Amino acid sequence: MLARSQRWLAPLLLYAAVLGIGVRAGQPLLDSLGYATAALLPVTAWLVRLCVTQEPPAARTVTAAAVGPSRAHCASLIAGLGCALALGGAGTGIVLLVGEPVSTDHTVAVPLLPAALAGLLAAGCSALVGAAVGALCARPVLHRHGWSLAATVLGSLLALVTGGSPARAAVTDLVTGSLTGTVRMPLLPAAGAVVVAAGAAALTARLAALRE
Repeated sequence: MLARSQRWLAPLLLYAAVLGIGVRAGQPLLDSLGYATAALLPVTAWLVRLCVTQEPPAARTVTAAAVGPSRAHCASLIAGLGCALALGGAGTGIVLLVGEPVSTDHTVAVPLLPAALAGLLAAGCSALVGAAVGALCARPVLHRHGWSLAATVLGSLLALVTGGSPARAAVTDLVTGSLTGTVRMPLLPAAGAVVVAAGAAALTARLAALRE
């Protein structure tokens, strides 16, 4: 349904534009990976919100009657997250192709394979947190379009700047590692992102079962 609606085009163009503006050939690799990771979070929240809200009420009722409202809601979340992960993987690949594997001051070489793994982990972390934001800022938590949109924008911003956010920690690991040319694997932020995303999915799926 998302593919047929072509609503995916707007977040795709947003992500492509942000990468086109902020990622240049020859820039330090880890800095560029951090930038791409940060850009993925609001795009993921947008995609998840689209998947959760795009289905007409009548069709949603039929789907919920067939498989249950919780499973139907989780399927929408997984669809949005899957699209975002694919987009994040592509973005990481582009950064690896155009970025220069050196530290911020261009004096220390950065190992490419560990940097690629760290970038993919950070992108997954950002996508998971973005999916949690999108899930919590759409139905069945918020039904009004205006409030949902405003909450998604604000939630995405807070997830990127608030201390303790797994997405912020993943970006910080990449950027601070670039200062010394050290690749820091964002394993702890990735684990935290999984917990956050799973909690948001469980909560919203439960609300879907109660309200719809």
